[in-house]
Amino acid sequence: MQTIEQVLEKLGNSKFRSSFKLTRKELLYIDEKGIDVIRMHAADFVRNRLAPANPVNDGKQTPMHGHPVFKAMHATACCCRGCMQKWYKVSPNRELTEDEQRRIVNLLMAWIENNRRLIYEH
Repeated sequence: MQTIEQVLEKLGNSKFRSSFKLTRKELLYIDEKGIDVIRMHAADFVRNRLAPANPVNDGKQTPMHGHPVFKAMHATACCCRGCMQKWYKVSPNRELTEDEQRRIVNLLMAWIENNRRLIYEH
């Protein structure tokens, strides 16, 4: 099993995945809501959009904009079951376990924190 750091490094080598960056508006939203609320949103999105065996509108269920977690989902290839199968070998047509959901949320939050840190350092 790969560590979060290894996954983020691998994603950073993808031109598409590495093109995602948080906007100023998204950073303000995170600061306003707080990181704990953002983590709760991430858990809800993963549970409702990715965890079911056959998610509704799979491949189109995650908007590209509108919430920092959506952007993180695309940046980490956790936006749909097809991307998850390609990047993480997650078998389709089965419900994600609670452990898998927790690990996805941890990856999303790590991407958000890393992206915030990079932006605030500049």
